[in-house]
Amino acid sequence: MHVGPLNGIRIIEVAGIGPGPFTAMMLADMGADVIRVDRTSNAYGGDHSVPPSDVLNRGRRSIAVDLKSPEGLEVLLDLVEHADGLIEGFRPGVTERLGFGPEACAARNPKLVYGRMTGWGQDGPYAPTAGHDINYIALAGVLAHLGRAEEKPTPPINLVGDFGGGGMLLAFGMVCGLLEAQRSGQGQVVDAAMVDGAASLMTMMWAFSAMGIWSEDRGTNLLDTGSHFYDTYECADGAYVSIGSIEPQFYAQLVELTGLAEVYAARGEQLPAQMDRNAWAGLKSALTEIFLTKTRDEWCAVMEGTDVCFAPVLTMSEATRHPHNVARSTFVEVAGVPQPAPAPRFSRTTAEIQRPPAHAGQHTDEVLADWLSLDDTGIAGLRAGGAVAG
Repeated sequence: MHVGPLNGIRIIEVAGIGPGPFTAMMLADMGADVIRVDRTSNAYGGDHSVPPSDVLNRGRRSIAVDLKSPEGLEVLLDLVEHADGLIEGFRPGVTERLGFGPEACAARNPKLVYGRMTGWGQDGPYAPTAGHDINYIALAGVLAHLGRAEEKPTPPINLVGDFGGGGMLLAFGMVCGLLEAQRSGQGQVVDAAMVDGAASLMTMMWAFSAMGIWSEDRGTNLLDTGSHFYDTYECADGAYVSIGSIEPQFYAQLVELTGLAEVYAARGEQLPAQMDRNAWAGLKSALTEIFLTKTRDEWCAVMEGTDVCFAPVLTMSEATRHPHNVARSTFVEVAGVPQPAPAPRFSRTTAEIQRPPAHAGQHTDEVLADWLSLDDTGIAGLRAGGAVAG
């Protein structure tokens, strides 16, 4: 049974990697009935009782289809007739060549919202070329600003391009398209490009630049580790804490709880003003020494529950055990695998993980019967001809 705010919405996910599956996961977490179309060559014929470990594929059923065969293509287009949306992550032009591009799908279902996930977008000089997250955020004007002063740019794993600027952007675009289609009765194409999404995530920095309070010199600004009050610090045990004491009242608590003013007084110096950029390097050096005097847990005992804007820097496994995350059930366990819970949360239409990840082709018969009303004889015919597997 599907629950959540997208209950009743049907989505086809043509299997891919990274941001596309993340989009599908988000939609499934919100209650959509998402069917993942896997390749017949990947169909798994082993024990289905133990789900695969790739939790990015959670929440949806899998059907294995040979999209390069006329019969397999027809299966997909038949599914399109019963879908509200489709998402794919091929290079521009590939789905058109395979026979299930936007025009072919719209001919079967004019109300279909067709989501396209690429790095560079559907057009532009880079569109036909390969790339990865690191390249997309580089061209978007993001990567140049990530890292410390006098050091090379530091990629933030693949969070900004693939997932924040990619998969989440497409999920937002799909929901917008689905809402509009309900009013107009017409579908459309959603062109979600990671370079566009990554650029959009930098909007506040563009605003800061326009206001004259953002420098393009990496690691010298308020929020990019340039300041002493917005950074991470090593503790006596080698663990780290994070500090984000931007506002004056929060900074005052940081000064009080660290004894920063006393350090300067012991030198016979007055504590510099918080926003005196010329003093930031010295203040950061002083805080570095102060935080090294206690373990991370000791600093937690001092600062948790205050308005310093403080949190310990936790690993993935540590995060699952922190009392705040435990209290909110931020992480859950499905089929023995810890993973983030669906987000955001809804007061009435509760979002839930519908099922663990599926093996490729695990639900082929079930989907064909459910969506296309095929009986055993029809399904066996498709399997005999190689159109489907599983």
